[in-house]
Amino acid sequence: MRHRKSGKRLGRNTSHRKAMMRNMVTSFFDCEKITTTDARAKELRKMAEKLITMARRDDLHSRRLILQVVRDKKTVAKLFETIAPRYTDRPGGYTRIIKLGHRAGDNASLSLIELVEEEFTAKPKKKKASAKEVTKATEPVPAEEAPAEEAPAEEVPAEEASAEEAPAEEAPAEEAPAEEEKEEK
Repeated sequence: MRHRKSGKRLGRNTSHRKAMMRNMVTSFFDCEKITTTDARAKELRKMAEKLITMARRDDLHSRRLILQVVRDKKTVAKLFETIAPRYTDRPGGYTRIIKLGHRAGDNASLSLIELVEEEFTAKPKKKKASAKEVTKATEPVPAEEAPAEEAPAEEVPAEEASAEEAPAEEAPAEEAPAEEEKEEK
């Protein structure tokens, strides 16, 4: 049983898997998108998003922790100087995985993993209704107020009223020539 053991083994032993993920995350930050299998992309996303979140702190300690994983100093500098500042307002979700289909040789499902480029716009938080507002909304409307609310809905603006009457005026005009033809016969 593998209870509480997170992560996929990807058919490799521990040292090979760690080395592969280090190389993949280094290439990912260097190129900002790579094509790989679905399972590897999902594992790479976990690692990359944690490193970007760590890089957003922009301090020496986080830089040293990232250098333990990404051994290339130029890539780490790029991560801190260009990639992390893009996502200062975004609360996670820095990567996108796009399914590409199947590989020709072994029919493995391929994916493109890339950094999200569009700007993040924070959604306004909804305020929770207080208990008083909830009870007011559930109370039935008194009989006196109900007709007052319906009356404005029945009134039709003058432009709409004239537009509705115009087809009614045309219909009798069409009937009149038809009646004249019957009288002539």
